[in-house]
Amino acid sequence: MRSKFLSLALVAVTGFCTCVKAQKVTLDYYFNHEVHKTAAGKTERYHYLWDEKANSGFSIFGDAFKRAGATLDTLGDAPTTARLKGTTIYIIVDPDTKKESPNPNYIQQKDINEIAAWVKSGGVLLMMANDSANVELPHFNNLAAKFGMHFNDDLQNHVIDDNHFEDGAIITSGNPLFKTAGKIFIKDACSIGLSGPAKPLLKNSSGAVIIATAKYGKGTVIAIGDPWLYNEYTNGRLPAGFENDKAANDVAGRLIRDVDNK
Repeated sequence: MRSKFLSLALVAVTGFCTCVKAQKVTLDYYFNHEVHKTAAGKTERYHYLWDEKANSGFSIFGDAFKRAGATLDTLGDAPTTARLKGTTIYIIVDPDTKKESPNPNYIQQKDINEIAAWVKSGGVLLMMANDSANVELPHFNNLAAKFGMHFNDDLQNHVIDDNHFEDGAIITSGNPLFKTAGKIFIKDACSIGLSGPAKPLLKNSSGAVIIATAKYGKGTVIAIGDPWLYNEYTNGRLPAGFENDKAANDVAGRLIRDVDNK
């Protein structure tokens, strides 16, 4: 009985429940594979990693999935339906440019075919882009086009420095994607063009689409114009009033509900 009350309390606070069937959330480590040199001269991976607790990591976003009862995994090879077997949510973040990797793994047509087949059978895909100076958009857009979306070569919510946080503000109160977050911070994102089945989930104050979704077969795709849920903007560094930490829970919860509702 006590565990039931704890689950109900979590629903009230976060908007989702640990009692849902466990989902496996797989983060791409193939199209994004950035490395740098440590102080000791060792080459190591960094940027958008589940276990990376630095500002550049995804550990807080990963914790949001774990609180919802999901398990975390990674895929360091090209995605195929066989390699994605057992994965219910697949996340591709900020594919590498040559500036970020000397030999980037660009998204090829065979990758698109495999990912699309996996989504069509019921998978949930999250695509997180970036502003065009920091992401490889041409090949990423070939994948997005499969679902009626296009990451535009523009710069939305441009923020000059920490004295201008409000330039990255988006009010999310009443938005069905954000059950608990009322105001979020997304800076230097690209907008998303829509066609066919794609629909907007969130627009900024200028009316540009920043988050979009599309149904594809039995599955769902959500696209976001920035990898904005990394630790730097979910760890409490933002000024009071911004609720990116809650937004991480909201997005994780939405993705899990999309799996459960297929």
